Amino acid sequence: MSLVFNIAGATVCAVAGAGVCAMVLNSRTRRREDDRRREADAQLEKTRAVANQEALQLRTQIEQSLAAHRLELTTQERRLTERETLLNSQFNRVIETETDLKQQREMLERKSAALENAQQALIALTQQRREQLEQLSGLSPTEARTQFLKEIQQEALADGAKVARQILDEAKTRAEEKARQIITVAIQRYAGDQTFQNTTTTILLEGADIKGRIIGREGRNIRAFENATGVTVLIDDEPGAVLLSGFDPVRREIAREAMLRLIQDGRIHPTHIEEVVAAVKAEMEDTITRKGDEAVTRAGLPAMHPEITKLLGRLHYRQSFAQNLLDHSVEVAQLMALLAAELGLDVSLAKRAGLLHDIGKAVSHEIEGPHAVVGADIIKRHGECDEVVNGVASHHNDVPPVGPLGILVSAADAISASRPGARSESMTTYIRRVEDLEKIGGSFPGVEKCFAVQAGRELRVFVQPQAVSDDQAFALARNIVTKIESELQYPGQIRITVIREMRCVEVAK
Repeated sequence: MSLVFNIAGATVCAVAGAGVCAMVLNSRTRRREDDRRREADAQLEKTRAVANQEALQLRTQIEQSLAAHRLELTTQERRLTERETLLNSQFNRVIETETDLKQQREMLERKSAALENAQQALIALTQQRREQLEQLSGLSPTEARTQFLKEIQQEALADGAKVARQILDEAKTRAEEKARQIITVAIQRYAGDQTFQNTTTTILLEGADIKGRIIGREGRNIRAFENATGVTVLIDDEPGAVLLSGFDPVRREIAREAMLRLIQDGRIHPTHIEEVVAAVKAEMEDTITRKGDEAVTRAGLPAMHPEITKLLGRLHYRQSFAQNLLDHSVEVAQLMALLAAELGLDVSLAKRAGLLHDIGKAVSHEIEGPHAVVGADIIKRHGECDEVVNGVASHHNDVPPVGPLGILVSAADAISASRPGARSESMTTYIRRVEDLEKIGGSFPGVEKCFAVQAGRELRVFVQPQAVSDDQAFALARNIVTKIESELQYPGQIRITVIREMRCVEVAK
């Protein structure tokens, strides 16, 4: 019985344990399902939120696209409306223009008909007038036409001469104004040194006894020095100094350098004097080359042929009216650069032509011919271009100029030679030139009086109005210019002004 009870109790316990397990399992199952449901709900909610957001974005995009499309449609409608309005206005103008053209065509047709009628009447009147003229003059149509053409030809020739004279005067005035402007600009932009005539060199002496040593016993040292150098040594003219006098600047420079070396060395006797002078003469070639190189550098040009450079250096010891020819050549080169820049020409070629224009003066007198032509031959042999060669050869009109360089060199040469302070001219020479200028002006018939003004740069000629007409006054000025150019030597240019005036004087009483 107890066994039965035990079995029954065990059975009840088993059933109760099974029920408890079933309840536990059901509880866990329900919790899992609840978790799955909550996760599903959360996922659904999240998906719904994403879908709503995407739907909202899509809606916003669609609305923006619709708004842009609506704006574009509005813009197109406005443009179509404006175009339609413009087309309507153009159409109205076309209609108005067509109406005006129609009216003008009708008016032109009426005027053409009236003109044709008037032309027919003119032809008839001309024929009638011609018949009347033939009856009155007794000339045939051919003779009348010939006489009429002759009169017309004479009138045309007179008018043509008058117009040609006006054109020539106007062109001359403009050319003179332009040339004056260019030359004035070049002169204003250039500033050169003044020069004065100098034929002596002074050497200061430090001691009182050096004068006696220079003179030597019975003057033998000073005689040896003068014989070796070719200059005159003046001792007593100025205390504490020795004056070297000579017209040849090369010899004077050699004498100056030799004297300084002798004084510094202290040995002054005839043999040593000859040795020092010979050494200085030998060194002169290097000095000449250096002077030529310095001139090329001052002109702003690249290095030239060595022989040309040496010839340029020799110009340093040549003078014209006390104007140093090398400085004059550099000055002409700089003026050429200014003139060429004003005219738009090659500045480098202009400088070369200006620097080399007087190089013919540096060679020996054994080479015959004008210095311009001689210099052109020299630079041509040493590789200068044809433009520069012709500019050098033609600057004194020895050969005709091919390009503008020859004319510009002539102008720059005249500017450099005639500017104030450039050259030293004696008063006697100046007075003689002015007198000759006035004499040439008064040698022509009809001239009442003439005066040289502006330091001989202008000649004013007063003529008798009864003897010289306006046309003859122009010819007189040209003839005076021709005679001055052929008979006088002068720097720069001389202006000829012919003055013709009629004075009528009455006195009221």
